[in-house]
This record gives sequence, structure tokens and C-alpha cells, in this order.
Amino acid sequence: MGHPTDWLCELGQMKLDTDRRFEIIQALAQQRMLKLFTRQSEELELKDDLKGDLSGNFEHILVALVTPPAVFDAKQLKKCIQGPGTNEDVLIEILTTRTSRQMKEISQAYYTVYRKSLGDDISSETSGDFQKALLTLADGRRDESLKVDEHLAKKGAQILYDAGEKRWGTDEEKFIEVLCLRSFPQLKQIHCARNTPAYLAARLHQALKGAGTDEYTLNRIMVSRSKIDLLDIRAEFKKLYGYSLCSAIESDTSGDYGITLAKICGGDD
Repeated sequence: MGHPTDWLCELGQMKLDTDRRFEIIQALAQQRMLKLFTRQSEELELKDDLKGDLSGNFEHILVALVTPPAVFDAKQLKKCIQGPGTNEDVLIEILTTRTSRQMKEISQAYYTVYRKSLGDDISSETSGDFQKALLTLADGRRDESLKVDEHLAKKGAQILYDAGEKRWGTDEEKFIEVLCLRSFPQLKQIHCARNTPAYLAARLHQALKGAGTDEYTLNRIMVSRSKIDLLDIRAEFKKLYGYSLCSAIESDTSGDYGITLAKICGGDD
């Protein structure tokens, strides 16, 4: 099909056939997921071409599609940490929905891009028990086992009870230990795990509703979950709001940007 830089020359053509444009977009997304760029310079060249030939939200979504997942998440985290105020919702979203392996890759990418550790930046912008929880999640030490240990589940429930209900005040370190380090199947066993697709569906609904669209959140979730659990997110969105995610995207976005998001979404429900 050709080289990524050749595809981008085509994308810059105003009269490019729509089907061909989507064929290129899908190929770019595949490059991103399979990490087929042979050199970092090739990746940068691809992004520079995108920024030179395109603009606005369409440029932003395509740059996201050609950015390796760990680098994309690292940049999203930097954006929400730097500057006045910290976007805590984005910190929570990324750190609570990535696997331990993904978090280790993100931390490595963060240091490679910014020459600072993710943990140091989180520490400088947050405080207290919230900071401790974020740093624990960022370490990527959550148990990834899919097996449920009934004894461990009961022990975890007892730890939470002893740290909360049973005492005056709460022992936050015990809560962090259980909620940030135990596997999701274990947490579900003690009714302490949130439905991740439902949570992300709610985040997308928030991004799409109202007078303006939060393209930052929309792009991040659609791109980062496109090959993971987007079908589950679509199902939860329909269950929660009574209409499809794709129809919500189509009504709130337009042009090549809206059509690209709808293509990522994969269809109506």
C-alpha cells in the first residue's frame, strides 16, 4: 500500500476519494498499534508531514493515531500535569484504566520524551493521600492475575472494613494498598471494582454533551481504547443513555474529523 509519508501526501489532497482517505487512516492506525515505525526519526517525519498538510481537530486525531500508545499516554499525562492547575480527572482516567505493563511502558516513554520521571511530576503537582494513590498506580505494580483467590478476597474485604467502618476515621494507606494493588477480579469479588467500559462511556458522554465538545477527552478515549474495549464502551454507552455512541459523535462533530471518529467507533448500535 506504500509508505506512511506517501499516504500523508494523499491526505493533504482536497479532492481525495473518501474511501481512499479512510483506507489510509486505517493503515495509519495499524502502524500505531503494531509499532512498525523503524526509526524514531521516521515517526517524527510522519507527524511533521501531518502537521504541515492538515489542521485543526482532523490533524489532532491523525497525529494521535500515528503516535505509539505509550508515548500518546505519556503526552496526555504531561498535558494534564503541566501549567496552572492539574486536570485530576485525566490523571485518574489514565492511571486507573491502564494495565501494569502499560503503566511501565508509559513511565518509560515519559522519561524518554521529557527526561523527567512521571512520579516526580505527579509528586510536584499533587499532595496527600491522593498523591500516594496516584504514585502507587503509576508504579505499575497492580496484580494482573485473572484468577480469584477467595481467601485473599475475604482478607481484602476485612482490611477495608478494619480501615474504615470499624474505626474512627479511616486508614487511607490500607485502602490504597488494596484498591491500587489488588487485581480487578479480586476487587470485583469484594464489590470494589468499577466497570471500566461504563466509566469510559460516561466520560465520553460528558465530553459530547452540552454546548461545546471536549475534543481532548474524545480523541484520547477513542484512540487509546480503539483496539482494547471500544465495543464494550459502545454497548455501555447505549445501555446508559439510550442512543449509540456513533450517533452522538455524528451529531456533535463534523467534516473529516467527525467522519474519522465515526470510522474509529466502528458503526452504529
